[in-house]
Order: sequence, then C-alpha cells, then structure tokens
Amino acid sequence: MTRLLHVDSSILGEKSLSRRLTAELVDKLRGDIPDLEVAYRDVAAVAPPMLSGALFSARGAAAEPEDPALRADFEAARQLLEEFLSADIIVIGAPMYNFSIPTQLRGWIDHLVVPGKTFAYTQAGLQGLVAGKRIIVVSTRGSLYAEDAARSEQDHQEAYLRTTFGNLGVTDFAFIRAEGVGLGEAQKNEALAAARRDIAALAAA
Repeated sequence: MTRLLHVDSSILGEKSLSRRLTAELVDKLRGDIPDLEVAYRDVAAVAPPMLSGALFSARGAAAEPEDPALRADFEAARQLLEEFLSADIIVIGAPMYNFSIPTQLRGWIDHLVVPGKTFAYTQAGLQGLVAGKRIIVVSTRGSLYAEDAARSEQDHQEAYLRTTFGNLGVTDFAFIRAEGVGLGEAQKNEALAAARRDIAALAAA
C-alpha cells in the first residue's frame, strides 16, 4: 500500500487555484497507483498549534506536559509529525503570499522539523533523517518568478520549501507551477493549462 498525504493551505476556499490543482493531481495519482491510501489535511481550515516556547520545550521533555492546553497542542503536533512520517507521497498546495508561504503552512512545517525525528546535528553538520519520500508542491503565484531573474530573488516561497525539506533528507522533490495568475484572465488560463500539463507528465513518470 502507498500512503499519500494531501495538504492544502490556501485561505481562499473554493476560489483557490492551488486547491483545485492539488485535487486534480491527487485524482490523477489515484488512477496511477491502485493501492493508494489518501489522508487529507487542510491547515487553513484547522490551523496547526503555534510553536510556542512551552511547546518547543515539551517536544524535548521525557514526559508529556501536565497543562491541559499545552498537552492538547503537544498531541496535535505529534499527530502532524506522524502523518508526515507515515506518508510515502506528500502533495502540498502552496500559494505564494507576500513572497513566501501561508502562515498556516509554515506552522505545519514547524512541527515537522524536529531534532532526532527528521534531522540530526552531527559533527559533519546537519543530517536529514527522512528518506524515501516523494514531495510534490503545487505552487501558485500572482506574478512570474521562475523565468525572471530579477523577480526570482523575491521568491521566498519555493526556495524555503526546497531548502527545508532538503535539509530533512528529501531528494525526490518536484514543483507544479501556475505562475502569473494575477496578471489577467488570459495569463491565468495559460498558467492553469501549463500546470495541468505538468501534472499529467509528472503523474505518469
């Protein structure tokens, strides 16, 4: 059985292009992988707990926290990590907000970057502990960044995701891009068509 974790983070609900595209990608993967089991998490609808100092300390403690509210956050964070670790494929809908990723998506990632679980500090430097996972990011952006050298310096969305998951040890990493969706209806339709072509090609690989 192949496990897939589908994560959406857009705050736009039914108007979201990234949600539309992640759904199409997951449907295609269902067809390609007969034994696929899909878990879904909407981090915009149910935001992950904020990584507070208390929660950060609790992650490294020998016992679970006694405070009920902190214990609830601790359990929620542990579930997020377990979902990620148990998945073979992770599909992430990541729209660009303010040149980066949504706050809620960053909150989810904060619970995946855990010493001793997903990475370790060694004498040789940072060592990722996550292996054998395939991550596919559906990236939607209002302007054009990938082919524009000047604008690419403003991209703290894809760069952050690539760096963070790379440091965790993920090597099978792909982006499906819909760029320039804020530059008029014609460009938006062209961007969606390009993303759908990439979905078809990637899913068949």
